[in-house]
Amino acid sequence: MIHPLSDVKTENIGEGTNIWQYSVVLKFAIIGNNCNINCHTFIENDVIIGNNVTIKSGVYLWDGIRVEDNVFIGPNATFVNDKYPRSKQYLEEYAKTILMQGCSIGANATILANLKIGSYALVGAGSVVTKEIVSHALVVGNPAVQIGWVNKTGEILKKSDTNEYFDSNGVKYIVLNGQLVEYS
Repeated sequence: MIHPLSDVKTENIGEGTNIWQYSVVLKFAIIGNNCNINCHTFIENDVIIGNNVTIKSGVYLWDGIRVEDNVFIGPNATFVNDKYPRSKQYLEEYAKTILMQGCSIGANATILANLKIGSYALVGAGSVVTKEIVSHALVVGNPAVQIGWVNKTGEILKKSDTNEYFDSNGVKYIVLNGQLVEYS
């Protein structure tokens, strides 16, 4: 469904995707299946959005943004694609920012240019991300710092006395080489 009050130029939209009123999508953008693009959004030409993505109101995705499957982008999250912007100066190619599978970006978070947000990571509301975020990390603040780990559903993991982590279902995790690993 494309709302009649939106301005959608691309034909590269997957099945089951909804684009709501007052959204603008430029001609070369690619949007996957079953996405929900809320009202008052803007998607530039060199943007690729995977399947099952939710983009809340007030989000603008500029050239170079890549959004993998099952990503959530909260209201008014802000993305940067040029580290040194100047008026009337246009880059031949913009920095790539990658939101990996299943990550969530909280409301009003700011993501600086040329970064990768790892799979299933959770960026807290209002955070300013200035460096790459590893998979499953929970980050908050300005600048964003890691304060914990989350599982694939976004549940904050509890830490045991033995430096293991676990979720409410009793699944255990450990951190190896800076990455969260599930184990039995």
